[in-house]
Amino acid sequence: MTSRTAGFSLIELIVVMAIIAVLVTIALPRYQSSVDHSKVVALQGNLRVLREAIDRYQEDRAKFPENLQQLTEQHYIREIPIDPMTDSAQTWVLVEERAGDNTGIVDVHSGAKGSTPQGVAYGDL
Repeated sequence: MTSRTAGFSLIELIVVMAIIAVLVTIALPRYQSSVDHSKVVALQGNLRVLREAIDRYQEDRAKFPENLQQLTEQHYIREIPIDPMTDSAQTWVLVEERAGDNTGIVDVHSGAKGSTPQGVAYGDL
């Protein structure tokens, strides 16, 4: 009788590695698209928060804020949200209005380059 040691053969290991590679190939694009979608949703939420804070500031004070920092100083928001596309709170594109004495930030957009999977530029959200 021949004694055989327990273990896997090289062929068995290659087959298992091939199956894992196929599963990763299928799952990775879906994972990446879900990450991209979640960043777009987070961007839309952060823009909504900033725009609502600007509107509340303008309603309360009858003028627009001069910068986003005023929104935090006057407790309209706790902190300036991060643009999830650029991973920075410094890249927001501010839309200013200069009409007589009432000058300030009236809107905000993302400073990220590129567009959503639907083809909408990040700066147009």
